[in-house]
Amino acid sequence: MASTTITIKDIARALGVSISTVSRALKNNPDISAETRKLVNDYARKHHYKPNAMAASLRSNRSNTIGVIVPQLVHHFFSCVLSGIERKASQAGYTILVAQSTESYEEEVRIVHQFQESRVCGVIASLAKETSHYEHYQELITSGIPVVFYDRICTGIKTERVVVDDYAGAFAAVEYLIQTGCKRICFFGADPHLEITKNRKNGYLDALHRYHIPVDESLIKTCDTRQKAMAITPDILEGENRPDAFFAINDATAAGILFACKLTGIKVPEEVSICGFSDGMIAQSTYPKLTTVEQHGEEVGASAFDILHEKIEDAEKGEGAPARNIKNRIVRTNLIVRGTTK
Repeated sequence: MASTTITIKDIARALGVSISTVSRALKNNPDISAETRKLVNDYARKHHYKPNAMAASLRSNRSNTIGVIVPQLVHHFFSCVLSGIERKASQAGYTILVAQSTESYEEEVRIVHQFQESRVCGVIASLAKETSHYEHYQELITSGIPVVFYDRICTGIKTERVVVDDYAGAFAAVEYLIQTGCKRICFFGADPHLEITKNRKNGYLDALHRYHIPVDESLIKTCDTRQKAMAITPDILEGENRPDAFFAINDATAAGILFACKLTGIKVPEEVSICGFSDGMIAQSTYPKLTTVEQHGEEVGASAFDILHEKIEDAEKGEGAPARNIKNRIVRTNLIVRGTTK
């Protein structure tokens, strides 16, 4: 006997509830009582209900898919963010479509347009390094597709954001270096227009000011990759009045500094201390292991999804639903002290 596929209408008829109640219960919408949600989901499981994604997309002109833009999947932080998003999306009955911009503005624009054509119901994004124009994201919002930024955020568009406390993390790292006797601390940052660079640099500068250490502009460099750090650090170490510490914007850059120190015969941490930012696998794979600032990527991803999910649910309630205030969520950081500092 051929199996019969049941629909939302069949479930609603069998349980004596409305089709909209069944639809929202299957999405675990908190507006539906826990008892009704359990009743609907148990019935759907027992009768092997499978959602018709194509039909849902045609009805709503939107899929049940969330688009996620990642600058580079190879970075531990971004893979942790993605893990947090996937976990929460799966629990809520959503699928995710992941694309990496590879730090390219043009690729990011192409991805955004692709997401629009795919009728995603929302987008979670972190800006590429090259991105300084944001019309493509404004197009999404204007077309009714909510956007939540994480980590590398866009300040030019009024929408939700989830960030780690970059300023506090940087301040704590540089303060620790100062308290362990460092006075000439070199800062390796990313592109100056990025908010994370501005916030981490401000944390670095304010820690110096707090302890009355003069700012030396020659110690502030644009360098955010392992390769570039390996290229420029030897000259810095071999110059006059060399730094006694480095604070790097990410762990890959810090690892490049550490490698350069070994090449030039500089002992770490006896002669030079090094601190990174992220606390991924790189930080625990170097010798000595890196002191770094932990970012809690999974929490960032989970928070970004939660905010986006609220916006999607609000949109489904229609124009009569009260508008929520824009949420900007900050995830706290903490300093992990290991072998590259005193």
